[in-house]
Amino acid sequence: MSEAFTTVSPVDGRVYVERPFAGYAEVERALALGDDAAGRWKRVPLEDRAAAVARWVDHLVAESDTLAEELTWQMGRPIAQAPSELGGFETRARTMIRLAPDALADTHLAPSEGLARFIRREPLGLVLVLAPWNYPWLTSVNAVAPALLAGNAVLLKHSEQTPLVAERMSAAAREAGLPEGVLAHVHMANATTAAVVADRRVAFVCFTGSVEGGRAVQRAAAGRFVGVGLELGGNDPAYVCEDAPVAATAAAVADGAFYNAGQSCCAIERVYVQRDRYDAFVDALCTEARALRLGDPRERATTLGPMVRVSNAARVEAQVAGALRAGARDLLDDHAVEGAARGLPYLAPRVIVDVDERVELMREESFGPVVAVAPVRDDDEAVARMNDSRYGLTASVWTSDEARARHIGDRIDTGTVYMNRCDTLDPELPWVGVKDSGRGCSLSHLGFAQLTRPKSFYLRRAP
Repeated sequence: MSEAFTTVSPVDGRVYVERPFAGYAEVERALALGDDAAGRWKRVPLEDRAAAVARWVDHLVAESDTLAEELTWQMGRPIAQAPSELGGFETRARTMIRLAPDALADTHLAPSEGLARFIRREPLGLVLVLAPWNYPWLTSVNAVAPALLAGNAVLLKHSEQTPLVAERMSAAAREAGLPEGVLAHVHMANATTAAVVADRRVAFVCFTGSVEGGRAVQRAAAGRFVGVGLELGGNDPAYVCEDAPVAATAAAVADGAFYNAGQSCCAIERVYVQRDRYDAFVDALCTEARALRLGDPRERATTLGPMVRVSNAARVEAQVAGALRAGARDLLDDHAVEGAARGLPYLAPRVIVDVDERVELMREESFGPVVAVAPVRDDDEAVARMNDSRYGLTASVWTSDEARARHIGDRIDTGTVYMNRCDTLDPELPWVGVKDSGRGCSLSHLGFAQLTRPKSFYLRRAP
């Protein structure tokens, strides 16, 4: 018999889901079905594939209320916020459906006498999608929707924290009439997952998760000429200029830092503020943090739920403690923690100042409801400190001067530059990371490129 895993709900610490890990026979069947389905699915016309994917989305959206409640139980997001993820899932999927015809169309070269030349985007085959728990619907659809539209089959594995998402996706595929094997899920232990990554029938791997997880995927793929798309972590900075409105900026930055209990790869973790606005901004940010209601995510009034696991919360607390030992101050250490439960991962928001840039809090991803704030003299110092990181996922500039934001953005080593926004994603723009934040590109019309290969046609007409 295969081993089993349990999903412990951060809401109350009880076991919410228990499932067996797939054994060899189940994994082998999934790979064989997916490999065979890929060969048939790519011959289905794009308009029919798009219609099937649209039906798949329809089936899932129709169950949004149930899926949102399941999400709260699995990973702890407040029930008042959980439905927005299903809304984002729908928006991203339907955007990729709309973009697919142009993105996948043949590219015809200039006519030449006696020749016809064009480039076609061919699907790769079976795509393995490895999805995390923090935004399980959003991160997986980034790969699943364009992979299916491009003519690939998909084998989906979600984190053991959110296994019901994978089950719901594959069940909806059957209900929508997708052929068997075109979209399926398998619950796999780490060693099994590594073996599947190394299997010759897997044509591409899409992984979203930690840097350490990305390295494990790379090691498993070593020795094969297989593509790997990696959406990894971040330690994303914000720069608040002296012309930014303090109250509105603080509210937006607080949302970017604390939403989903800070458990977002593009959450704001470091804020650099022009010195003249520093004190006012810090006060406003603390006011926003204190206004959050930490508590049971099943209650509609809750705006800050638990972190996903006790071990994750302990890591954040250790990072904060290390910064405090190095001389930092926690401006919210007197903040009453309403609704926190002993032995469960409920953490109040933290605003940390006077932080030594060398401590782990400033160098590594926290993935929790904590943000560090520091003053800077000018744009040059802000850019230097924003770039002083091994990560490069997103960065935000808060100013009323668009030309200034463009100039600063040109100098930041990051995948996405925001002006007066943060912690968001536009599916018509490519989602990319630089440095240790990842490799590859998802979403937008460019997101189809890594899930297809160019095939050249050079047709010489008879003389």
